[in-house]
Amino acid sequence: MYTQQGTQEQPSEQTALWREGSIGNGNGSRGINNHTFRASATSTMTMPQNVFTNPAIQPSSVINLSNSTDVVIGPMTQYQGPVSIYYMDASMQTAAGINSNSRSSNSSNSSEGTGGKRRRGSSKARRFTRNSILLSLLVVLVVAMAIVIVYLELSRTRNELAQKSIYFGNTYEDGTFPNLGNGHLVIERVQWGASERTKELKVALPQPIPYVLITHVGVQSTPCFNLYKCSIKMRTIQDSAIAEKSLPDIQSNFYVSDEGNIYVGRGWDWANTYANHTLAITFMGDYGRYVPTPKQLEGVQFLLAHAVANRKLDLDYKLVAQNQTKVTKSPGVNVYREISKWPHFYGCSVDEAPKCGSELGMTNAAWNGSQ
Repeated sequence: MYTQQGTQEQPSEQTALWREGSIGNGNGSRGINNHTFRASATSTMTMPQNVFTNPAIQPSSVINLSNSTDVVIGPMTQYQGPVSIYYMDASMQTAAGINSNSRSSNSSNSSEGTGGKRRRGSSKARRFTRNSILLSLLVVLVVAMAIVIVYLELSRTRNELAQKSIYFGNTYEDGTFPNLGNGHLVIERVQWGASERTKELKVALPQPIPYVLITHVGVQSTPCFNLYKCSIKMRTIQDSAIAEKSLPDIQSNFYVSDEGNIYVGRGWDWANTYANHTLAITFMGDYGRYVPTPKQLEGVQFLLAHAVANRKLDLDYKLVAQNQTKVTKSPGVNVYREISKWPHFYGCSVDEAPKCGSELGMTNAAWNGSQ
């Protein structure tokens, strides 16, 4: 709907193409050729300049108001003077270059923008869901692998070391040291690095063993406090026994360190180098100079209790110090003072007491074995 104030003269060839009609004074609107027209003084649309001069643009209806006053079109809109009202249908708007679909296009663009946002939001949601699924699968895979690894570690077969003779039962985990209780570990020969080039031992140790013989390394030997240093000391003792004393192997059945761990010498099955009917346990150090630790003394007691429980030792075994069987300072005054208080200590060869092992027919020479 377009309005133009004033009167314009139209060329005769143009006006011939226009159908005329007239509006009486005071009429706000009239139907012409089945069209309803309503003028608005506040219209925001711009009239194209070629609408009056372009013969291709042919309005379907033209209203010429001449010599009319007090014309009211719409809600009390007044025009002073002649007014021409032009109606443009869709074909005229297209010929005039007016995009009648601009509003619908804007609406469409707005819808497309909203749809685009929705599509982008939907795409983000799908991406988030896909990432969540991938993360969940990764977590499940990691957990499954962890379970498999733990299962394999728990069910793996025992290695060659674990398949060797276990002196203290099999109540400990694979790959660890046997434990006598209260943290006292048993370090086997292969674990402290015993030489395999030893001579064959020939004298078997009868069980249950009637005597326990306590000795020490002596010769100003310094006690050892950890697995590394004590293993070195064990290898040194073995090398000395073989190279310097021409013995087939290390002397004692077991050795005990200051930290209370037990190191396997000749073990339960073979006689030691001191006496054939005894279980020899050696304190690793010179205990004429050093004092045994509480853990060291406890380690020996745990070893003896285990031996009795597994019938390695006689229930009424006799505990003696080496200086009771021969002239020697072993096992040192500090160790002797402690073991003399133990229940199974046997005071043989002291004052008027019988000789150690006499009840078994053992002579003094039997306590100086060279095995």
